[in-house]
Amino acid sequence: MKEYDIYVPLTYNDRSPVEPGKIRLIKERLLGEFGGLTYFPQRNEGYWQAGAITFYDQIVIFRVLAEDVSRARAVLKVLKEDLKEILRQEEVLIVERDVRVV
Repeated sequence: MKEYDIYVPLTYNDRSPVEPGKIRLIKERLLGEFGGLTYFPQRNEGYWQAGAITFYDQIVIFRVLAEDVSRARAVLKVLKEDLKEILRQEEVLIVERDVRVV
């Protein structure tokens, strides 16, 4: 089984806030695709560097589990491209991990 974390920025690159309706649509889409999700609504801070410049984002995290890895990867590949367009981002981070349910 795989676990996927989708890091969703709360602001556009111009620092204006992402509309709450867009966050709600992401929840609904993930629920429809994976049948469940965990939403971490607390704001997290993300930092990364490109050369001498440090960038900063406030993010929330969505987590989904999947047994069918190829289907999950295909769904998340499309979702990632959609999120980049919808949220006007150059990149959206999605992390995949092996998990075991006990």
